[in-house]
Amino acid sequence: MPKIIEAKGFTFYYSGSTKPALSDVDLSIDEGEIVIIAGPSGCGKSTLLRSVNGLIPHMYSGTYQGEVYVNNLKVSEHTISEIAKHVGYVFQNPENQIFMFSVERDIAFGLENLGLPRDEIRERVDWAINLLGIREISLRAPHEISDGQKQRVAIAGVLAMKPRLLILDEPTSLLDPLSALDLINTVNRLHDTLNLTVIIVEHRLDLLVSIADRLVVMEDGRIICNDKPRNVLNDEKLLTIGVGVPSVVRLQHLLKDICSFKTLSLTPSEFVEQINEALG
Repeated sequence: MPKIIEAKGFTFYYSGSTKPALSDVDLSIDEGEIVIIAGPSGCGKSTLLRSVNGLIPHMYSGTYQGEVYVNNLKVSEHTISEIAKHVGYVFQNPENQIFMFSVERDIAFGLENLGLPRDEIRERVDWAINLLGIREISLRAPHEISDGQKQRVAIAGVLAMKPRLLILDEPTSLLDPLSALDLINTVNRLHDTLNLTVIIVEHRLDLLVSIADRLVVMEDGRIICNDKPRNVLNDEKLLTIGVGVPSVVRLQHLLKDICSFKTLSLTPSEFVEQINEALG
């Protein structure tokens, strides 16, 4: 499977810092994967994302060792605008990237900066609007729509650029549980429809582990776990380092001495099924 991201021995110190934000990171992500990156605050998640979208080393100065490749492009040798053709980045707060007078104009903004022909911009905007199901709000001002709708608009604006990699930085942090579930289902559908590679940085893992191919856990600038979510969450030490382990996983760890489980449950429905089996 072709690699969309490869970090090789990557270490980065921000200017003026004596402690590395990332230390000797090796990470490969295949095309088409859904990968969650988790870890406590200050563990290096944001720095890793900045190294993928080109903000490091082109905007944030510091000591840079090793290399990061995106779609076979060496990030250190290509501009942020060149990397942006391959990487779509949705910020934690969608208002940081929604600022035009209407949803439609917002989605068109990046395409206009690429200098695309007017007809192609119109076609891509309509495609993204239909894909995200936001036709009914396309002419409204961003301040008139909900946080969940703003997330969809931000994703539509990114996908209109036709990236191969979509990065979502804590996409559910501003959403209520129902809106968060709706957003995760949308992301999963987009992944399947477009064969996107998706990286999600998130503290709330309850809704995500069931759709992810891999869970990468970071601590103190290093990757300490990198495996299928079920395998990673089997390790009880994650309960102590500030990772938002799903409630059903915590419960299963608590019950392991009094109930025998065949495998770790990632969702409540899996857990109920296993309890029913254990009770006969």
